[in-house]
Amino acid sequence: MLSKAMQDAINQQVRNEFSSAYVYLAMSAYCEERNLGGCAHWLRLQAREELGHAMKLFEYIHDRGGQVALGPIEQPPAKFKSALEVFQRALEHERKLSGTIHRLYELAVKEGDYATQAMLQWFVTEQVEEEKAAVQIMEQLKLVGEEGPALLMVDRQLAARSPE
Repeated sequence: MLSKAMQDAINQQVRNEFSSAYVYLAMSAYCEERNLGGCAHWLRLQAREELGHAMKLFEYIHDRGGQVALGPIEQPPAKFKSALEVFQRALEHERKLSGTIHRLYELAVKEGDYATQAMLQWFVTEQVEEEKAAVQIMEQLKLVGEEGPALLMVDRQLAARSPE
């Protein structure tokens, strides 16, 4: 059984993950409108991953006899200056999510909730991968610049991402 504090914290993380999907969809829409279909594709797949993360937590609450409480999701930013800014913000966003996962893990440790610690270990590892991917794309975009043929090459590379 989850403690009230742990249940509330996981419910907040469910909201964070759903909100994250919304952020990535807004980024995808921006890229699609600028004919960067590969970037848009990559970001839509990222949104799907975030939905999967939310559902993993959603189901975990039920598995532990808790109650899911869905909260409101804020409207994400929709205006960006460039694809580079999109991925800079994606990195900032992933780092923020990593922080929320780490605080959740700290609560599980404090409460001696070993099952939640074990479940959250998957998220800790996943966040390392998420941040790494955002950094790699951002660094590539810095190298190629904000427009031109090299940007299209990066866009084509991102189009090749397959669902996991």
